[in-house]
Amino acid sequence: MTRTLTAAAVLLAVLAVAGCSSGPSYNETVNNCQAALVKQYKAGGKGKPKECDGVKPDDYDALVMDAAMGHLGWTDSDGNFDENKMLDSATEAP
Repeated sequence: MTRTLTAAAVLLAVLAVAGCSSGPSYNETVNNCQAALVKQYKAGGKGKPKECDGVKPDDYDALVMDAAMGHLGWTDSDGNFDENKMLDSATEAP
């Protein structure tokens, strides 16, 4: 009888924890925020997209910088910062 009650309690606990995570994970929220920032830069928009609600401030700052560098053409084909592209754009004639 004790084993049955213990098993039932564990099962209920697992179901309760699984039921509490109905929203997107933090990683999904960050990925959605990143996509929204890229889309916003392409459209010339400003401000914090609603998709970024729930993103930690330091992570949001990093995502904004990443989107800005990509928009300015300062990243390579893998999405990594390319110092040479930044320097080239700084020395180009307007």
